[in-house]
Amino acid sequence: MIILISTAALCTGFILDTIIGDPKGWPHIVRVFGALISRLERILYPLKNKRLGGALLVLVAILADTAIPAGLLYLAWKWSWVAYFILESLLCWQLLALKSLRVESRAVFDALEQGDLPKARRALSMIVGRDTADLDEAGVIRAAVETVAENASDGVMAPLFYMAFGGAALGCLYKTTNTMDSMIGYRNERYGAFGTAAARLDDVLNYLPSRLCALLMIPAARLCRLDAKNAFRIWKRDRRKHASPNAAQTESVMAGALRVRLAGNAVYQGVLHEKPTIGDDTRPVSAQDILAAHHLLNAASALMMALTLILRGCLYAAL
Repeated sequence: MIILISTAALCTGFILDTIIGDPKGWPHIVRVFGALISRLERILYPLKNKRLGGALLVLVAILADTAIPAGLLYLAWKWSWVAYFILESLLCWQLLALKSLRVESRAVFDALEQGDLPKARRALSMIVGRDTADLDEAGVIRAAVETVAENASDGVMAPLFYMAFGGAALGCLYKTTNTMDSMIGYRNERYGAFGTAAARLDDVLNYLPSRLCALLMIPAARLCRLDAKNAFRIWKRDRRKHASPNAAQTESVMAGALRVRLAGNAVYQGVLHEKPTIGDDTRPVSAQDILAAHHLLNAASALMMALTLILRGCLYAAL
């Protein structure tokens, strides 16, 4: 019974995220995760052993952000299956970021269509960590497409992957880890040691989802009438061309499907970071590539949702 209700809640959350997204001003569970992480950082960063402090932060954040939602879901189930369904649906909705990723990157496209490059740079700065002030139009487009590709896994596929196996509670564990990585998982002077545990755990939890996402994006490219054959070729060749063990998985598929070159050198906080390129420079990028990336994201997300339902059906039949 609970598998059926949980699956219905996951479908509801997916539909709500696809249609509504994250309305501005509404309370959001990821903000709660972020507030806890910030509080723990203030408490634990002063420790002399930075690696130990960072590891303690990871442990406490994961325990709190997983145990509390799991406990609330347990109490809701004991009270009423309706209460459980509503709470699970709301959590699944907030753990996904399909529409928000499209909306935020669409703002970059809209600004470029208006011929307003400074506005496009500002919109881009809201969704990437690199410096955007000096990017030309092609650089802005490439960065927007790259963030859609990378966040296809982080924002949609990976949460779905973990919710498929453990519902919203396991999704909260993943999302907490991903939030920690985005806040403290940097290789700089402040977080080089303190953020090590968060960064490593994020790499581990994203290892399988990023590869599954890449593999689903290849048939999705065919559904979108993009170059699926080239997507597979570039994925095989370039999927390891990134400091992260996971990021180039989806970026390489995206580059191949669109037949463009992505990645390359980028500036972070005024410091140039040399990075390999991904894909072939078959043609110049255009603003339309951002919309094509959206279509690929939508199709791959639908395939992942279908795969999730198949998995849940198998679990239900086995129990």
